[in-house]
Amino acid sequence: MKRNKKEIVTFKADESLLEAMKDIPNRSEFIRSAVMHALDSVCPLCNGTGILTPNQRDHWKEFTNGHRVEECHDCHERHLVCEHQNENGTE
Repeated sequence: MKRNKKEIVTFKADESLLEAMKDIPNRSEFIRSAVMHALDSVCPLCNGTGILTPNQRDHWKEFTNGHRVEECHDCHERHLVCEHQNENGTE
C-alpha cells in the first residue's frame, strides 16, 4: 500500500515578509492556500515559465489558425477567441 507522505518545503523570507506574516495564526495553512491559488493562475501552456518549448510553439501555431487573442471590451484583459465560434450557432 502506498503511503501518503507529507514533505516539508522551506523558503527564504526577507524581514518585511516575516513582519507581514507574524500575526497570521496558521502560517502553514496560509502559505499552502497562497501557493495553491498561485498555481491555479499559472498559464496552462507554459506552466508559468513564460517560454514555450519548440513543440509547444508548434502546437500554439496550429491552434492560432482558428483562434486569435483579443482585448476584452469590458475588463480590457487579453483572452482567446475561437474564430469558428458563431459558425455552429454558439457564442
